[in-house]
Amino acid sequence: MKDKIFGVLQRVGRSFMLPIAILPVAGLLLGIGSSFTNETTIAMYGLEGILGTGTILNGLLVIMNKVGSIVFDNLPLIFAVGVAIGMAKKEKEVSALSAVIAYFVMNTAINAMLVINGELSKTGEIAADVLDGTIASSCGIQTLQMGVFGGIIVGLGVAALHNRFYKITLPNALSFFGGTRFVPIISTIVYMFVGIALYFIWPTVQNGIYALGGLVTGSGYAGTLIFGLIKRALIPFGLHHVFYMPFWQTAVGGTMEVAGQMVQGGQNIFFAQLADSANVAHFSADATRYFSGEFIFMIFGLPGAALAMFRCAKPEKRRAAGGLLLSAALACMMTGITEPIEFSFLFVAPALFAVQVVLAGSAYMIAHMLNIAVGLTFSGGLLDFFLFGILQGNEKTSWIRVIPVGIIYFFLYYFIFTFLIKRFNLKTPGREDDDAETKLYTKADVNARRENKNSSDGEVQNEDALSLTITKGLGGKKNISDVDCCATRLRCTVLDPDKVNDALLKSTGASGVVHKGSGVQIIYGPHVTVIKSNLEDYLESAPDEVYEDSSDGEDAAERGTSCESNKKGSNEKENNAENADKGAEPARTVIISSPVKGIAADLSTAPDEAFAGRMMGDGAVVTPTEPIVSAPEDGEVCFVFETKHAIGFMTDTGVSLLIHIGIDTVKLNGKGFEALVENGQKVRKGEPMLKLDLDYLKENAPSVVSPVLCTELEDNQKVRLLKSGAIDEGEALFAIDIFE
Repeated sequence: MKDKIFGVLQRVGRSFMLPIAILPVAGLLLGIGSSFTNETTIAMYGLEGILGTGTILNGLLVIMNKVGSIVFDNLPLIFAVGVAIGMAKKEKEVSALSAVIAYFVMNTAINAMLVINGELSKTGEIAADVLDGTIASSCGIQTLQMGVFGGIIVGLGVAALHNRFYKITLPNALSFFGGTRFVPIISTIVYMFVGIALYFIWPTVQNGIYALGGLVTGSGYAGTLIFGLIKRALIPFGLHHVFYMPFWQTAVGGTMEVAGQMVQGGQNIFFAQLADSANVAHFSADATRYFSGEFIFMIFGLPGAALAMFRCAKPEKRRAAGGLLLSAALACMMTGITEPIEFSFLFVAPALFAVQVVLAGSAYMIAHMLNIAVGLTFSGGLLDFFLFGILQGNEKTSWIRVIPVGIIYFFLYYFIFTFLIKRFNLKTPGREDDDAETKLYTKADVNARRENKNSSDGEVQNEDALSLTITKGLGGKKNISDVDCCATRLRCTVLDPDKVNDALLKSTGASGVVHKGSGVQIIYGPHVTVIKSNLEDYLESAPDEVYEDSSDGEDAAERGTSCESNKKGSNEKENNAENADKGAEPARTVIISSPVKGIAADLSTAPDEAFAGRMMGDGAVVTPTEPIVSAPEDGEVCFVFETKHAIGFMTDTGVSLLIHIGIDTVKLNGKGFEALVENGQKVRKGEPMLKLDLDYLKENAPSVVSPVLCTELEDNQKVRLLKSGAIDEGEALFAIDIFE
């Protein structure tokens, strides 16, 4: 259980990195834009002629300022999407879309509850008795002030729903909505109720957060020291992002009114003040206490540790160690990326990391005590120090105090590290055994040692029997070039079609296999999206090899002859049914009418092996001569495919139909089609469902011959063609005879 919780927390921390990664760019734009549009700064450097109001550069800088601000203004939505992507196992783009939808749904539900209960008028005016700071605008929606917590609630919840349902299989009548398409649907429903629940729950949670924020703020310098120690101590476990994010982005890190708006979180307060810097005498050191100290040990302290390790290296290894340590020190100083240095001595000498935790933690407290208020976007390197410290002026940031403290820290790190390395003969870079490689370690090395993980055995961890058989049937992972699917077919591209084993593929429940050059189409039906997702998951960890089938005789004979064998199997089944029912009268007959005016023919004439071989069902074909496709009977539109080329239809008599316009029209991506109905819509016979651009379809599709199929025939049901040749829309096309 402990390992499971630890693993989840690590994933949560990693998921924060995607939205956090945009902050450096946004901060850069905001920092430059706000600095050089500040009239005081422009006058200080005598740049009125090129940066004054009305100049081209001034206009560009104003745009940069606003572009940077919009990122920080919409961090909750960015976190919702980023966390959902980071926590989703597969099909991450679906989780991203679902998170956006869920975020809007949740906040709209909260908005509706506020209106219903009189706390917010329909025009958006806040009632007089509502406390300041409890209601805020998010993406134009008046909702409860939740900050990035609202985004994280959405991101984590949607990811959980996504991972639970993205492979769900629904009944055939609803199968179009299965798999990944189900995720935004269930997210919408769930987050409508989450929004309602949060209306009642969040005010209590918010009061608790404010109380915690007041406790942290009231703890003074001791609280800052504790924060710094914990943050640095969590670095090896990858949990520091989970720890510091609430202090940076939520009311746990304090609240402050800036430019008439209540702002939550240390980093948000700093950037709000930066955007309004003309009206700020000195940035808040209480807000920047959670990161200003990083400049002290990242620009000065850790490079001192790198110099100590270089000086302590063996003479014969000093040159190799020097190159590695110099690059690591420069990365730390310029960008604040400390991993190459920290993980090297953490890996070989944990005692040095304990020293690093104490020194770095105290740097946060010292910066707070000295009223240093230098902001950052991601980490404490020289770039952020210049933008958010030097460029803003010492009067606003007290950046000059970082330098003398930093010099002291440089020598503290250098002398303490030198003493400990020599005293205890620690194996830092350049002091390894003679036969050991001089290298800088990474987080992956630490994780591998901690988990004693050996990933070199090449074993497939997630054994999926169906996907394994499909992979073998396609000739092995190394023979598979591409995997995709349409409405009913798994569409794969293989490198060597001769290695495809149709018998093996049909043993997976496929109703047929079609070969088109290097393309292989495996007919599964509407639940194919789930099969595709499982196969893609399996292929990520499957052995990269070609499967050589050792069977011969009947199995080998079926390779590459799917069309003939499938037609033969289908015909034999049909003949057997006819022989069994010979002389019997059907108990009842269901008539299916033509959905379009055109030329009717037997299904076997379809210019596609899968349709002609009745692999997806039995029925007939109609070549349309008019552009309107209508409901063949009274019933319900189960689904309109995204590419609009096909409609799933359920008649009121219980017959499941697939109306497929043209051959390979899925490749047109909806061009030439206009949907006139929606999923779940009830329609009457003759009601228009699709409008076709026949000229476009005839020019761009292989054929406009359109199969009309019964996709769920029982063994006691037979299709009988009623009309061939010219047929009107609504005229009887085929009958389904049902025998006892």
